[in-house]
Amino acid sequence: MDSINWSELSFGYMPTDYNVRCTYKDGQWGEIEETTDSTITLHMAATCLHYGQEAFEGLKAFRGKDGKIRIFRIEENAKRLQATSDGIMMAKLPIEKFEEAVKRVVKLNERFVPPYESGASLYIRPLLIGTSAQVGVKPSNEYLFMIFVTPVGPYFKGGFQTTPVVILRQFDRAAPLGTGTFKVGGNYAASLVAGEKAHSMGYSSVLYLDAKEKKYVDECGPANFFGIKQNTYVTPESTSILPSITNKSLMQLAKDMGMTVERRQIPEEELGTFEEAGQCGTAAVISPISRIDDVDQNKSYVISKDGTPGPISRKLYEHLRAIQYGDEPDTHGWVTVLD
Repeated sequence: MDSINWSELSFGYMPTDYNVRCTYKDGQWGEIEETTDSTITLHMAATCLHYGQEAFEGLKAFRGKDGKIRIFRIEENAKRLQATSDGIMMAKLPIEKFEEAVKRVVKLNERFVPPYESGASLYIRPLLIGTSAQVGVKPSNEYLFMIFVTPVGPYFKGGFQTTPVVILRQFDRAAPLGTGTFKVGGNYAASLVAGEKAHSMGYSSVLYLDAKEKKYVDECGPANFFGIKQNTYVTPESTSILPSITNKSLMQLAKDMGMTVERRQIPEEELGTFEEAGQCGTAAVISPISRIDDVDQNKSYVISKDGTPGPISRKLYEHLRAIQYGDEPDTHGWVTVLD
């Protein structure tokens, strides 16, 4: 793998050696199969293409200083995929089969796991789709589960540094009682217009307000939002936010550091009181926020006066990454070390 410049990797797709697949048919899941084929054949009437029966996950594998490969929080991703499957009526993949598939696909592609201290990792993308040929609006009878992997660099080009985000009131990411809590492609399709508008304006992402009242902070583009003040970690409580596994991990680490953790509604006007704020998710871990502009209301909430990440955000970021790479003890049992 000398041809790969690990430190220059972007967060994009690079072909790897194998992917794994498993089909659901006649009421049961089959065996996990390995393939080098990066394409799939679908019937033109498959439910995933017409009625959005599609779900995905995202997790990462890291190579430690000891050369061992560590996968972060497989079981949590398996549970979230099951929750999404319940939400859009797809066959639930057993947690054990999910874990087996993840470990196998990483092992098969271990030469693509970036070296320690390269700043890169192996991104793991599980995907579940409805494949039955149907015209009526009803759940599929058959499903295809697959996982591919690809080495990636940081999600944001600058890595761990502050970026501005923008509130765009004319857009909603998800309805309060819709699919916002599920990891389905439709939520991301719904965010593309707003996201591109934000990027064209010089912002890293959109900070959505709740769709019902436009009063409370919801999600931050493809990530969860958190704010820090008075030794308290605050993150939104909402019926339309994806439960981020990274955010869940950061909340636990904040508690470990002696901080208070609050999951509650965050009124927009409270944004100006935070000492630090960030967006968090598997791809970026933490992307600290420098300021939040509400362009429609002509308001700006400055979070970082000098434009640098705050000390608590940095400590949380470094602590989580140290656990992922095996540099600090995994006291919560989050990491799976491959044999």
